[in-house]
Amino acid sequence: MARLPLTKASLTKEKALLRTFHDVLPSLDMKRRQIGSEREKARRQLAEATRQAAAIEPDVAARLPMVANQAIPLQELVAISSLEIGEENLMGTRLPVLRSLEFRVSPYGVLTRPFWVDALVVVLKAALEAEIHLQVARRRLERLEAAERIVTQRYNLFDKVLIPRARTNIRRISIYLADAERAGVVNSKIAKRKKERQAP
Repeated sequence: MARLPLTKASLTKEKALLRTFHDVLPSLDMKRRQIGSEREKARRQLAEATRQAAAIEPDVAARLPMVANQAIPLQELVAISSLEIGEENLMGTRLPVLRSLEFRVSPYGVLTRPFWVDALVVVLKAALEAEIHLQVARRRLERLEAAERIVTQRYNLFDKVLIPRARTNIRRISIYLADAERAGVVNSKIAKRKKERQAP
């Protein structure tokens, strides 16, 4: 670490730095709180998306047990035809957002397939949509947690390192300058007395 110059210019510089640090700290704290609030919201959304995705399989098992029949070809019945995931900016953090989702249903003969295939198509669409929502919610939460970590580190750097260091430097410089000023006054008094003694 560079040696701290104990001068009035250095004192002015340290005081200006301390003011700047105090100005930055509230905005970092606000950003940290907003990201934390958004992270909690994303956590709830992820829990809801997980619950919805998990509920689909038991629902299919209860309502459409016929799906287990291997003799009826159901592969590639429903697929995603277009998916657009955009981004939104939250205080410098780019978060994924599901913009649009469209499905392609493979043509199937109404008379050649069982009646319940229509219901299965609806369930498969819901399952795919739930999975996409789940993935987006996971990525959103991961990015918010990473952003919160970075902002918290910056806040702690200012609050626990830079501000105390600036205060310590100001105190050291102030003490040194006050001591130097006292020493100057004492030296001038001594010099004055010597002069008075030497005067005829």
